Amino acid sequence: MLVTALTPQRLIAYGIVAIGAVLMLGPFYFMFVFATHTNREILSMPPPLWFGSAFLDNLDQLLRSLPHFWKNVGWSVYVALMSTVLNLFFCSLAGFAFAMYDFKWREGLFAMVMATMLLPSFVGMIPTALTMSWLEWMNQPRALYVPGAVGALGIFMMRQYIESAIPRELIDAARIDGCGEFAIYWRVVLPLIGPALGTLGLITFIGSWNNFIGPLIVIRDMEMYTVPLALRSLQGTGQIPWGAISAGSAIAVLPLLVLFMLASRRLIEGLTAGAVKA
Repeated sequence: MLVTALTPQRLIAYGIVAIGAVLMLGPFYFMFVFATHTNREILSMPPPLWFGSAFLDNLDQLLRSLPHFWKNVGWSVYVALMSTVLNLFFCSLAGFAFAMYDFKWREGLFAMVMATMLLPSFVGMIPTALTMSWLEWMNQPRALYVPGAVGALGIFMMRQYIESAIPRELIDAARIDGCGEFAIYWRVVLPLIGPALGTLGLITFIGSWNNFIGPLIVIRDMEMYTVPLALRSLQGTGQIPWGAISAGSAIAVLPLLVLFMLASRRLIEGLTAGAVKA
């Protein structure tokens, strides 16, 4: 059995990793802790460092302030799932085309797609609002997931993974066997890009779940709010119910934590795929 020596350099590296883990996990920990304390306890000095017994009271206050909270959670789940499914389909389809087809202006078109990643998100706020109004999609969930049905990051990930994981000879063999182009994508390519699909799906789901600006622009009725917008509506001009907000945030983040734990292996495989060539 090999024993790794704890050299000073290794101890420093472990210390840096531990500090980084504390800084990243600290907000999550205090969110769950504050969800179990009253406002007075949260605002006291020093703040509570361990769990209390006021979670049910905070949850009751949350549901009284946001009577449509569970409906808001349902809308968040629906929008996130639709965004994820659409992104996986269209991004993998575009990535397959860019990776396996040689056509005129391919590299130029791909460069244009990548250039859209340089644009800040607020640039599209007004055009998106005008387009959704013109389509009469305002205050409808489709206004949240249709505009984001495909993204440059997803196309880039799919192209890089398909180029590194699927040989062109396999595609040619499928054509010789009489397989159509879409059938090649559906029956040959998709089953072989599971890690990349898992990574993109996780990134897309989390991004859609945490989206705040999109619903703020196109959603008007409170019962149609997604969770981030619903929780933000509690921060009015009066006393802010931090305990209720923390309880709602804890409930909202639980699906993401479960999803991340289930898909963490796929995420690592997808992010590291193609990093080392044989």
